Amino acid sequence: MINHILDWVNNTNAAHASLRHSCQQLSRHFSGFFEPELFTKAGFVITSQLPSPPISQVAHLGLTQLLSPTAVGITLNDTYYIKPKVAAQLSVHFHELIHVLQWQALGPSAFIERYISEVLHYGYRQAPLEEKAYGYEGQFKAQPNQPFVILASDTL
Repeated sequence: MINHILDWVNNTNAAHASLRHSCQQLSRHFSGFFEPELFTKAGFVITSQLPSPPISQVAHLGLTQLLSPTAVGITLNDTYYIKPKVAAQLSVHFHELIHVLQWQALGPSAFIERYISEVLHYGYRQAPLEEKAYGYEGQFKAQPNQPFVILASDTL
């Protein structure tokens, strides 16, 4: 099943490649928080419809809670997708960049496996990978002018 999801991730990113914006344009806002290479590797797509894996796969895994209509973003490896209403919110970009680092630290297959396991065990908001992303997002929101470097290994 992990391979099917990974195929979907790769196909989704390939299908949206022409709409992908480089995170290089965010580097001035997040200088000192992330290593410069992250901005050249990561990208984002602004879309009113977030990508969603086939409902049969999601339901089979018991992850229908991830299909929330209130979701504003999803990270698929080095590319994240956000809705237009949050595209100007730096904290959303920050949160999704934490997920990009998590994908990097674990590798795609291990990230998918761990993320699914955590959401099933703890629920979406309490999943440790989400807790890390929300925690760093909160620190950024509280003190956006006091950077601290976040490495991929720090996000696990």
